Amino acid sequence: MGRAPTHQVRAARPRRRARGPRPHLPTPGRRRRRPHGARPAPPRTAARGVRGGAVVTQAAPTRYRLDLAYDGRDFHGWATQDGFRSVQGTLEHWISTVLRLPEPVSLTVAGRTDAGVHARGQVAHVDLPADDLAEELQRRLGRVLPDDVVVHRVRVAPAGFDARFAAIWRRYVFRLADDSPDPLVRHTAVRVRGPLDVAAVDAGARSLVGLHDFGAFCKRREGATTIREMLECHAERSPAGLVEVTLRADAFCHSMVRSVVGALVAVGQGQRDAAWLASLLDRVDRAGDVTVLPPHGLVLEEVGYPDDDQLAARQLEARARRDERPLP
Repeated sequence: MGRAPTHQVRAARPRRRARGPRPHLPTPGRRRRRPHGARPAPPRTAARGVRGGAVVTQAAPTRYRLDLAYDGRDFHGWATQDGFRSVQGTLEHWISTVLRLPEPVSLTVAGRTDAGVHARGQVAHVDLPADDLAEELQRRLGRVLPDDVVVHRVRVAPAGFDARFAAIWRRYVFRLADDSPDPLVRHTAVRVRGPLDVAAVDAGARSLVGLHDFGAFCKRREGATTIREMLECHAERSPAGLVEVTLRADAFCHSMVRSVVGALVAVGQGQRDAAWLASLLDRVDRAGDVTVLPPHGLVLEEVGYPDDDQLAARQLEARARRDERPLP
């Protein structure tokens, strides 16, 4: 007898349990219809803050104040210039990068320092598309900025704040080395022939206080005035042995501080007298007999602003032409 044929028996599959109707998925590219009477969702631009590293924008920008310092030795000044490294260009690049902004930002600064000039108390402002970025921006910039520029603080600016036009004064200090050379200050103090008569330098500096036309000390620019109010100007020898000249004014024109200190050095060396210094204030054009000192001895130390409720009024006053003010 032959073998009986074998048959494979499949195990029965368990029956699926009913899960109810499948949810409706909208067709890609189409907008779902809103039920009659339902409220529309809020626009995406209403959200603010940082999510996933990128900024969630808002309808109106928020102004931020930045307090910063930099070693100006390797910068070609504050202002952006094609082909040169600048403080402004460096900061604008990294702010846009760390916040992943679609458009580049633009910084406004209190004092546009020249190439090689340092700053310890510089102030700038920037408008950004969210209102809670201060802490995050300061933290991220601290990670990426080069060693020669530091942002000490970022905060939301009060209403009416403008880093440039709301400022009521800027204070600079120029440091001179008139004694034996010290290699440790060669990047922050200008070496001059000495010893200087510090009392004569101080007397000459104090004679410049007041509202004057400083055209003899400035590189004139088209449409710009050279009338400035010098609020403070004096000289002293520091404990480190340097001669420090402090100048505080409502504003300074291009190369003004370096020229003023150059004239004071000539007085301190006995090459010029007080009458010559006073005569410079009577000139309206740049004086060829005034030496413009190198920039590395100059530091922007501090910028002053009025109370918050006076910021807007200060802006209007500063934007008016200074040459409309009568000289005493």
